[in-house]
Amino acid sequence: MAIRIRPRGKLVARIVETPSDDTGPGEDGSVHSVQAADLVLPVAELDKIWNPHHLERLARTYWLFLSRVTLGLVHVTYTESERAVVLVLPFLKLLRFHAPEYEMDANRGIVKWRIEDGVLVSRKGAGYLEIDIERCGSEPGDSGEDRLHVEVAVKNFYPSISSRLGRWLYENTQSRVHVFVTYGFLRSLQRLDLADSHVGRFARVEDVPDPTGASPRERAAAAA
Repeated sequence: MAIRIRPRGKLVARIVETPSDDTGPGEDGSVHSVQAADLVLPVAELDKIWNPHHLERLARTYWLFLSRVTLGLVHVTYTESERAVVLVLPFLKLLRFHAPEYEMDANRGIVKWRIEDGVLVSRKGAGYLEIDIERCGSEPGDSGEDRLHVEVAVKNFYPSISSRLGRWLYENTQSRVHVFVTYGFLRSLQRLDLADSHVGRFARVEDVPDPTGASPRERAAAAA
């Protein structure tokens, strides 16, 4: 099936500064990779999209962006129970995820894909991929703008390439590609041009559970 990418529109939001990156190993052999950016946009525009339906669309946009930057060689297949990142052919599943889990309230939204298996996954474990967005409040001066913190994180992931060929090779291949793609995705959000959801299960914030656990900003403050 052909992948339709919408024409690029005008910038609706702006990135406050260069997206951040926190990528590194854990003591148990796992790795984490966290990229984040703060967007500033009109409150009215953010209010329009602050619902689970657009959170689903944000998730879909991430996967379409991955396909676009790899010229369709890497793409995502969907079933009711899983998502799979495929290299060219359906049986070459680089990563296989369980169906996404959503959480949302008035200030924070989360979509999480738990990794099941795949060519890139070690037998030691899997981990998860997560997009976490948080409304940070109005900008100074009552400008009618709000700041949105967006974080894309891979955590508790045990890469097969790391265990087989050494951490250096992982950090300079698979890890670098992930960071490159995520940086591009975060910058693309300045247009708020979100892809249509494949599923469209949710419409209201009340349809999904409230977020649990500390937010990215709370974790950063605790670590400071």
